[in-house]
Amino acid sequence: MNIEKVFVIQPILNDNYRVVHDEAVALIKSAGATYIGTSYQTIKEINAATFIGSGKLNEIAATLDGLDDITILFNGELSPSQTLNISAALGDRKVIDRTTLILDIFAKNAVTSEGKIQVEIAQLKYIYPRLKGKGAALSRLGGGIGSRGPGETRLETDRRHIAYRIKFLERKIEETKKRRSLQTERRYKTNVKTIALVGYTNTGKSTLLNLLTGSDVVSADALFVTLDPTARNFEIDGEKYLLIDTVGFIQDLPHNIIEAFKSTLEVALNCDLALFVADATGDFQMQFKTTRQTLDELGFDKEVIYVLNKCDCLSTTLHLPDYCVPISAKYNTGLSLLKEKIKQSFCERYVFTKFEIPFACMDKYEKLKRYCTEISREVDDSGMTVELKIEKINADKFACFKRV
Repeated sequence: MNIEKVFVIQPILNDNYRVVHDEAVALIKSAGATYIGTSYQTIKEINAATFIGSGKLNEIAATLDGLDDITILFNGELSPSQTLNISAALGDRKVIDRTTLILDIFAKNAVTSEGKIQVEIAQLKYIYPRLKGKGAALSRLGGGIGSRGPGETRLETDRRHIAYRIKFLERKIEETKKRRSLQTERRYKTNVKTIALVGYTNTGKSTLLNLLTGSDVVSADALFVTLDPTARNFEIDGEKYLLIDTVGFIQDLPHNIIEAFKSTLEVALNCDLALFVADATGDFQMQFKTTRQTLDELGFDKEVIYVLNKCDCLSTTLHLPDYCVPISAKYNTGLSLLKEKIKQSFCERYVFTKFEIPFACMDKYEKLKRYCTEISREVDDSGMTVELKIEKINADKFACFKRV
């Protein structure tokens, strides 16, 4: 089996180009291809025809002379005409951009029907504005990166067909969204405490989920292994929680992907607590910032615990910020502190109190039970005395009962 070889063109537009480049190399690996090298180019003004200019393209063409079956990854977003022009300048080699690569990995890793629909929506929205004048380029795509998922068949060269298909898929996602809203509603009614694992891709979120819940969710040293939300139950000192793993983030994650996966990310928006997970060996401040910015765009407003994973790879954790919980999900270290932080976060939102409930008020109490956790009860001739844990925002609902 031939492994696709990928050469990267890395435009230098700002100071974070090295981070974006390292991510591109990891993305190539996640797509099942081999990284063979990079050409960097400082951009003062974007060239409308080729983005980086013909002089640099001639230099790259000379570098690649004699190398066959090389795919060119432009680590940014190209217009259809720029893709064609770069391809022509490099001897009609296959040229893809960063979005195409990410979408390909999403298509490779999508497992559930919802995940596949979300990937197809993102791919079609990306293809749609690029159809005009792209016929020759489509015929050159062949196999490899960019050919997974819905692809670019004859049917999909019809803009009306694509527009119809997008609307059809969005209706299906809307149905899924309604079902998820009902699930969220049921969790609120049954007082299920939901914790969302969010953060950068490949920071060990799935490994942490497995460790806390005793599950065997697929985890790997690759980007975007988890696309669909995965929910598992676990307990801390007898208290039950629902832990949900979500799709990871990355620098410059294409907006149409965020839009397509909005229904999945709403799990994080509706959680009681979010664990922001970052890689302690990398630029974790940037990872936290990227995660926060992505969720803030969707209206995120939940309490957060910042978790730094892979601390086993550090010689010391003394330099890490005090507000972060250092752990190693791989070697099960730091989990006691994390559990204590989770427990503390929920305890601060609750009041513990006792009430006398007369038998005449039992119906009223039964209706309010979904807003509390009953710790103990004692029954006598006049009724019962209950010890309750109530979320502070719901405490006023119990004002009709006599406090002991």
